[in-house]
Amino acid sequence: MVEIELDGKKVEVPPGSMVMDAANKLGTYIPHFCYHKKLSIAANCRMCLVEVEKAPKPLPACATPVSPGMIVRTHSDKAVNAQKSVMEFLLINHPLDCPICDQGGECQLQDLAVGYGGGQSRYEEEKRVVTPKEAGPLISMEEMARCIQCTRCVRFGQEVAGVMEFGMLGRGEHSEITTFVGKTVDSEVSGNMIDLCPVGALTSKPFRYTARSWELSRRRSVSPHDSLGSNLIVQVKNGKVMRVLPLENEAVNECWLSDKDRFSYEALDNASRLTKPMLKQGGEWIETDWQTALEYVAHGLRNIRHEHGADSIAAVGTAHSTVEELYLLQKAMRGFGVEYVDFRLRQTDFALDGQVTPWLGMPIAELSTLKRIFVIGSFLRKDHPLAAIRLRHAVKTGAKLSILHSALDDNLIPTANRMIVAPSDWLAALSEIAVAVAAAKGIAAPAGFENTQAGDVARAIAAALTAGDAPGAVLLGNAAGHHPQASQIHAVAQWIAEQTGCKFGSFVEAANTVGGYLIGATSNKGENIFATPKKAYVLLNAEPELDAANPQQALAALQGAEMVVAMSAFKHGMDYADVLLPIAPFSETAGTFVNCEGRAQSFNGTVRPLGDARPAWKVLRVLGNLLGLTGFDYETSESIRDEALGKGVLDHSAKLNNVAKLAPTAAAYNTAGGLERVTDVPIYFADAIARRSEPLQRTADGQPPLARLSQALADKLGVKAGDVVKVTQGTGSAILVAAVDAGLPANTVRVATAHPATASLGAMFGPINVEKAGEGK
Repeated sequence: MVEIELDGKKVEVPPGSMVMDAANKLGTYIPHFCYHKKLSIAANCRMCLVEVEKAPKPLPACATPVSPGMIVRTHSDKAVNAQKSVMEFLLINHPLDCPICDQGGECQLQDLAVGYGGGQSRYEEEKRVVTPKEAGPLISMEEMARCIQCTRCVRFGQEVAGVMEFGMLGRGEHSEITTFVGKTVDSEVSGNMIDLCPVGALTSKPFRYTARSWELSRRRSVSPHDSLGSNLIVQVKNGKVMRVLPLENEAVNECWLSDKDRFSYEALDNASRLTKPMLKQGGEWIETDWQTALEYVAHGLRNIRHEHGADSIAAVGTAHSTVEELYLLQKAMRGFGVEYVDFRLRQTDFALDGQVTPWLGMPIAELSTLKRIFVIGSFLRKDHPLAAIRLRHAVKTGAKLSILHSALDDNLIPTANRMIVAPSDWLAALSEIAVAVAAAKGIAAPAGFENTQAGDVARAIAAALTAGDAPGAVLLGNAAGHHPQASQIHAVAQWIAEQTGCKFGSFVEAANTVGGYLIGATSNKGENIFATPKKAYVLLNAEPELDAANPQQALAALQGAEMVVAMSAFKHGMDYADVLLPIAPFSETAGTFVNCEGRAQSFNGTVRPLGDARPAWKVLRVLGNLLGLTGFDYETSESIRDEALGKGVLDHSAKLNNVAKLAPTAAAYNTAGGLERVTDVPIYFADAIARRSEPLQRTADGQPPLARLSQALADKLGVKAGDVVKVTQGTGSAILVAAVDAGLPANTVRVATAHPATASLGAMFGPINVEKAGEGK
């Protein structure tokens, strides 16, 4: 440790630290603009000049290394005069538009100008003008004349997001931040650049000119989207959510947010919101009151149970529902005799039911410290944007990342090894890697692997995983959990993790996947909940035509049912539902999500429910009473949470288990030669809220899905990028624009699910057919 004196106080910091680090340790504030604790040092704003004894002139605190015995004065006359001089230069070209600037009230430049700015400017020449730029639907660059060239946005793109979408052109007063010519900002974490901007140069386009910062109430919340459970500050004005910002939590989301977490609030009061209970009478939808609607539901469910038995009813939730909602759904249905209750709509292999409760297998923060990483079946950047940021950091600090997948997507992370094979060959590829690990460790491969030969890539992955004993992890992605052979993939991956000394875990799919397992919202019937059609379905936040593993199968089951009750914040399922019950989204209800590391995070509603919408836990409580069930007299969501998870328990990792008893099974590569589907869930179509956020739908990731063909298949069919093709699967087909993806295995077609354009297709994995549109019969 190095000891220095700062403003008369002794402080010890590690060798190589900067004066700014010592000041932060003491809690001494040094004015700055370009410095940020998560970014590299640029030292280009010079606002942090301080006096260092024996130095001939003030030095920048952010870029001056400490040395033993150093004496620093941050508020001496010499330091303050230097800081005031820098402020005068910064304000020379800055426009005087604070009254209309969205950053007003939370602007670093505004705040520091009060203390360090002069009463008037000596600069009499014309201020510079910077041309506005177009950066896409999320970030506004209309007032780039405000930019002070701190380059935080540029450094964030390069160092954190992994893609340089902003850069600086010109020199001196002609310097300006810009995008690449003709390009918009398409990163899934781009909104963080708005937070990083210390002035009003980069602002939120959806929020622009809608409210002033001092008019907004600030409430804590938790993201309902991916499995990280990012902490949010929801800002509210007049009972409406106006903006969502990150709440810093170093253990979960650090100080970042994904764009899905940040901008999905735009869906919360749009035209598709369901605000009154509705019944279908004679094929027409009519609005009604809650009592009529719930009595209709209770009467209908009793009739169906009486005529067809309780096994003819199923309840379908999603992992975007809270612990309280899923707990009461399964409690009400099981109290009514119904055993078919599940939230795992995209899962098709249930062989591990009762053995595993999937979770990350480690604290989220440990992702940043891993040195050996093997990710199986994950569209990493789009499925888990903030986890990808942590893995990117790990690789920058020396980790080796290996990937097994079916698509050569650029995760913007330097990747040591990739095995890109068709989904039906994942188990065969893992078998290769298991044999290579056994050879590298000098141990016997599992029984049945004797005829498996490891190729060069498998040996390279094994070498990376067996190199030393530094922290390592084998991680299963969303696609691995959806795979028809998910249990066998799990068993081989678990064996590899055990033999290499790596931790073993799953990213898991959504905000409350772990919570759904903890409170038993699973049927354990060994099949997808739509595999055997039922007479009645109760849907909670579920849109099966977009959320199910096989939309064709789900739609057929729903359309053939006698009664479908849809509990949703949005109007949907109008063609197959009989009752629509308006429930509150996460912003209008209290609840709990359990994230991928087993951390239970509770939150309160930030605004009142819209129209006649009600929190789902209240609706289910009343429904339980109408069905004649006992134990449905809850007064608060907290009482439900305590019953479901235990009072005061926040860390549930001890109850979670990734270790299965299934023996590893070897597999050979598929030589049948048929076309098979590679399926991703687009980032902004993964849940009901995100798919209705208009700004997100206008991004590059919100565009209709393409039919991506391997180069070999495109050549065989004579299809070029931009051609129209007909994709057929099962009894349905879709007309899509083709793209050629050189990174796909030869016998595959990549078609996204969860989008209306592909909802007529079948299973996420399996055979598929493609032809030029207009050809064939």
